[in-house]
Amino acid sequence: QVQLEESGGGLVQPGGSLRLSCAAPGSISSANVMVWYRQAPGKERELVASLTRGGITKYSDSAKGRFTISRGNAKNPVYLQMNSLKPEDTAVYYCFVNWLNGMSDWGKGTLVTVSS
Repeated sequence: QVQLEESGGGLVQPGGSLRLSCAAPGSISSANVMVWYRQAPGKERELVASLTRGGITKYSDSAKGRFTISRGNAKNPVYLQMNSLKPEDTAVYYCFVNWLNGMSDWGKGTLVTVSS
């Protein structure tokens, strides 16, 4: 299995924006489904956004209209653009990829803190 690496997290003010990326040592062209999850302090992990290789996207209710998942370049193949951030978006964000060969991988997470 391939280990993923997230980046782009940090501290941002409410109403601000961040773009997260997810890098994989292997080729993202082998990805079947790409997913962003998040886990806030003391909360269950939840699905934020997903993207199939066919281009179908799904978003959580809280992410709709504010977040966008997309394919990227070779070194950062999956992005999550987050706009109009709210304090309740504060969480560790994780990348997950299900590969065409049936295997799957998780990243280690990147922390997003939305605060004044």
